Amino acid sequence: MSKQFKEQLLHIATIGKTVGIGGDMKFHIKCDFPEQFVDGATFFTNLKKNITLNDVNLDRGIIKIAGINTIEDAKKFTNAKLFTTREETRKNCHLEDDEYFWFDLEDCEVYEDGKLLGVVNEVERIAITNYLNITTDEKLVESGSAKMFLIPFQEPFRVDVDIDKKIITVSGGMDILEAS
Repeated sequence: MSKQFKEQLLHIATIGKTVGIGGDMKFHIKCDFPEQFVDGATFFTNLKKNITLNDVNLDRGIIKIAGINTIEDAKKFTNAKLFTTREETRKNCHLEDDEYFWFDLEDCEVYEDGKLLGVVNEVERIAITNYLNITTDEKLVESGSAKMFLIPFQEPFRVDVDIDKKIITVSGGMDILEAS
């Protein structure tokens, strides 16, 4: 797989251990759009084969893979990672106002009062809150700040987001960085 193709793939879920004897498996979502996991949805895997989901039960966190009906066959998919592309995500997932794809937030510069705090490394969900994982600007690190810090991606911290310019403006970010 070429490096360019690999970079376009987004890790969106991981299949866990088997549940019961009929081939059901635990399902761990790693993205913010669970609605894309429906019966009949097909995804790339790190096992170099596509799989199609059947019997998706997001409330219980359990899925079946089409054509897999025994615990022995299901075990071959334990810890398999599911991937999709940015294009498929844009096509299959609807954004509301003030919602953003995590991959669009990554690499955005984070500013407070005109001062660069750092760059978004990734977005993490902890409990029900999304956090920006920020790599601190070198100048701030040189003056004693932590190399990385988390800031909640919600009000009152999130002030403005400009995806086209790759700039996020925050409030209270400097206080969080100083406390990190």
